[in-house]
Amino acid sequence: MQKITPFLWFDNQAEEAAKFYVSVFKNSQIITIARYGEGGPGPKGSVMTVAFELEGQKFTALNGGPMFKFNESISFVINCQTQEEIDYYWAKLLEGGGKESQCGWLKDKFGLSWQIVPTALMEMLEKADGAQADRLMKAVMESVKFDIATLKKAYAGG
Repeated sequence: MQKITPFLWFDNQAEEAAKFYVSVFKNSQIITIARYGEGGPGPKGSVMTVAFELEGQKFTALNGGPMFKFNESISFVINCQTQEEIDYYWAKLLEGGGKESQCGWLKDKFGLSWQIVPTALMEMLEKADGAQADRLMKAVMESVKFDIATLKKAYAGG
């Protein structure tokens, strides 16, 4: 059993969100759906929680009502090996009303924040000298969706 599981609070879209995320990530599944009984707080028979798994990481989505909303203080990082991966996750997570931000961040249609990050960026930052790091961070700050070729060019000084 996983020691720590992210628990995501939705108004009433827990099942819709879980199904959406499972459709985006290849190695994913809905595990269980629990429903409210007579004791509420939701209507009897409506979805209370959805346990799901994305790429080996388990999550729980709760239909908890409108009291709390997602914000950027919590986000999920998707480490991508290729530009094709970056483009895929960027497009999929923006479907249906997501919003682009900057520096590889976006919010999906449920308001959950994601960082779509090339692994090459972290590799370059770990090796960078002062000037390389400065150029690379300038390129990062000017980015919306990351472009690996642009980051590599900045790192190289081009």
